[in-house]
Amino acid sequence: MSGNLILYGMDISPPVRACKLTLRALNLDYEYKEMDLLGGEQFEEEFLRKNPQHTVPLLDDNGALIWDSHAIVCYLVDKYGKSDDLYPRDLVKRAHVDQRLFFDASILFMSLRNVSIPYFVHQVNVVPKEKVDNIKDAYGHLETFLGENRYLKGSSLTVADFCCGATASSLAAVLELDQEKYPKVAAWLERLTELPHYEEDNSRGLENYIQLLKPVLKLEE
Repeated sequence: MSGNLILYGMDISPPVRACKLTLRALNLDYEYKEMDLLGGEQFEEEFLRKNPQHTVPLLDDNGALIWDSHAIVCYLVDKYGKSDDLYPRDLVKRAHVDQRLFFDASILFMSLRNVSIPYFVHQVNVVPKEKVDNIKDAYGHLETFLGENRYLKGSSLTVADFCCGATASSLAAVLELDQEKYPKVAAWLERLTELPHYEEDNSRGLENYIQLLKPVLKLEE
């Protein structure tokens, strides 16, 4: 039983969408509370008591408060998964999945966040070449990680695919994926669209995110 799960989020957020994909894969019922981050709702006292870092996603599991999408998805599988397929208990396999999660947190998502936050907070819409290059590097690493595999860590879907997939699909808001240069990334992202309810859990928020950013951003040559 999942008890009283509440997810605080905003659909344009890739990390929030990663949590939604995980909750769906685990077939967990939950309450979704949409936050108005652009309006500053995350800075209200009630929310700060729950998450002093004032970020989403935030998971409330019957009073246990967890934030950061990577911590949330791992927690959910460990507690509620009927198997460990999405987040293996084998230490070597888990370390490999963790590496992909840390890559998302430190490289992939940051290459996106370093563009989006300056725009959302300060309306900076010019993207320096070095930030564009960071996104190209991130695409390149994903291409290498995939190799001959269907998913980021072998033939089976893991939480790394949910986290990296939500972020990688969102990079198109800044730099469209070159499918000829990164064919494995393109095939992997297309494969993820076949997941049940992918449209509801990722595509809708993704489309809104791209519509917000893509028309206003200007890439330095």
